Amino acid sequence: MILSSVSAATASGALAATSAVALLSYAVVALRAPSDANKRHPLLPLGFGAHLLALLIDIAGLGLEQPGARFGFAPALSMTAWLILAVYLVESRLLPLPPLRRGLSMLAAGAVALAWVFPGESRPAAASPWAPVHWVLGLASYGLFGVAVLHAALLNRAERQMRQMGQHKGQGLTLGMPLLRLERLTFQFVGAGVAVLSLAILLGWIFTPQWRWDHKTLLSVMGWLVLVGLLTGRRVLGWRGRRATRWLYLGAALLLLSYAGTRFVLEVVLQRPAGG
Repeated sequence: MILSSVSAATASGALAATSAVALLSYAVVALRAPSDANKRHPLLPLGFGAHLLALLIDIAGLGLEQPGARFGFAPALSMTAWLILAVYLVESRLLPLPPLRRGLSMLAAGAVALAWVFPGESRPAAASPWAPVHWVLGLASYGLFGVAVLHAALLNRAERQMRQMGQHKGQGLTLGMPLLRLERLTFQFVGAGVAVLSLAILLGWIFTPQWRWDHKTLLSVMGWLVLVGLLTGRRVLGWRGRRATRWLYLGAALLLLSYAGTRFVLEVVLQRPAGG
């Protein structure tokens, strides 16, 4: 009993320490940009690493009386922010994206703070060994769609700037990147997200003993249908610009509501445990 209390206190302290380091690092990156806009802020990798450690400590459920995973709406959002930042750190080495650094650091700091306040709840033992794969794929799709939404927002912003400047679409640049390349990247992430989400839904349907059409499942399938419709419309009907990005925003919003939204209602509003 004493050892359990010590273990819980140690895990709680480790979660607080890593969360604090990540939060402070992201805050400094957001508020104090380096003099060279193309130079990576030295505290960004520190915040990124501490963010990952906080997620691992939280989701692994370290310090719980019964060993097992712990999860909830806030860790899901925090993991999504971490995945978006991971793509940015890789992409920024290849493409000039310094204006995104401040906004992404603020997003990550908010996600870390939220997960610190709402660390999630222990999950019941998985009925199938494929259940963790289903959860991981679902989170990965969250990250991919988050990156796609980020690129779509940049695309819309660049198109607005071009219309204001009276330039031709093919000649415009945004953040040093041609528009057509940015558009291609956006829908590559959408396609990858749809593939991962399809596999997650398929595994959930096949290996869940009692498949339920609850709010989470219904919103997930609706989001999947919207995003598949977007890819179909783009390939068959040539959808581009605002029409395409609106479908992307709608599909991503439905997916956000499907897990993070329903868990938020159960954990915070109703304050009762959720089964899956």
